[in-house]
Amino acid sequence: MKMTEDAEFIRETVMKHQKWFEESLPMIASENLLSPLAREMLISDLHDRYAEGWVHERYYNGNIYVDELEERIMKMARDLFGSKFADVRPISGTVANMAVLFGCTKPGDTIATPALSDGAHISSAKFGAVGFRGVSTVNYPFDRKEMITDVDGAKRLILEQRPKLCLFGRSVFLFPEPLEELRPTLEEVGCTVWYDAAHVLGLIAGKQFQDPLREGAHIISGSTHKTLPGPQHGIIIANPKNDKMERKLKRGVFPGVTSNHHLHAMAALGIALAEHKEFGEAYAKQTIKNARALGQALHERGIPVLCEHKGFTASHTIAVDVSAFDGGELVANNMEKANMITNKNLLPEDTSPKHPSGIRLGAQELTRVGMKETNMSEVAELIARVVKGEDPLKVKEDVKELKKDFTKIHYCFASGEEAYRYYKLV
Repeated sequence: MKMTEDAEFIRETVMKHQKWFEESLPMIASENLLSPLAREMLISDLHDRYAEGWVHERYYNGNIYVDELEERIMKMARDLFGSKFADVRPISGTVANMAVLFGCTKPGDTIATPALSDGAHISSAKFGAVGFRGVSTVNYPFDRKEMITDVDGAKRLILEQRPKLCLFGRSVFLFPEPLEELRPTLEEVGCTVWYDAAHVLGLIAGKQFQDPLREGAHIISGSTHKTLPGPQHGIIIANPKNDKMERKLKRGVFPGVTSNHHLHAMAALGIALAEHKEFGEAYAKQTIKNARALGQALHERGIPVLCEHKGFTASHTIAVDVSAFDGGELVANNMEKANMITNKNLLPEDTSPKHPSGIRLGAQELTRVGMKETNMSEVAELIARVVKGEDPLKVKEDVKELKKDFTKIHYCFASGEEAYRYYKLV
């Protein structure tokens, strides 16, 4: 039977979207490209199946091979991050955060978090996952010049408030959190230390950012599609304080916040972990080099980038102050017209999320298609042309011309056969 008009519209629109991004420079800091082999997992029969519960403790039959997969993928995660525990069932980073909250807090508890205005993720806000759990929050003071948690202020806050749980990590994540400096205070209070690594998970796995589990964190949560170039999924990694914490984390995931855990995405995550074990260090190094080079190139063109005195960033992200160019909303919209995809973003001192003075740029996807530092100068020139008022549609043609040479995904297996040779996964 011929497709209906609705089906044709949907397929054609998806194809238009795909073509648009093929001809664009995507710089959303929370996105990445999935490898061909990992993408194959998403359209496998696993997509159609259910597996509720823990490995070998399922509520449905038909999970013989799912159990084999999940055991292997959890081991790969533990090995990659050097952890005692891994749970690959959360279906997103926010769901992973909800599971940690469900497992490690009760309504009415007090937890310490970064403030939303200082770059925290919305799940740590009262209108996000934290609010749904019914916990109270206190926010660490923030050093807005250095773009990190203020150590002395955080120590005072933790000692005064004695929170049950301390959360670190943010969405504008330029520099490592000061876990080692805060560790004696955290241990004195005896709180659970939780690190939301969604943005920097691949940098941590590539040993290029910081090592939270060795610096005092008990739990790492994250999404798996940012600097870790996997599927849209979630993960929890931990060195639990005791067996009770491990049981609570498991129950936080299921039955706490997850039923079926999207088996096709879990398998794709397994491929991404295998690829990251092989290529992750080189990829993470190049991503950070590219982000710093992009910051420098924009700075040289008169576009203010935060933290020039620190080399702009130690991660995949830079924060750009476009307040002198009519603000982040206008700049992001004009960049989109020029096929450069980014987002408006709050900067320190901003008060309006709808009309922030900044944009946030990520280098991880440009790195994934093979760009190096010299290409960041070309990208910066295109951005500067739009920011300074040139017609975005004119710049768009030059963006498309640049992107022609960067269409292949790098830092991944070329084929299923290559994956088998390395890790015996297929």
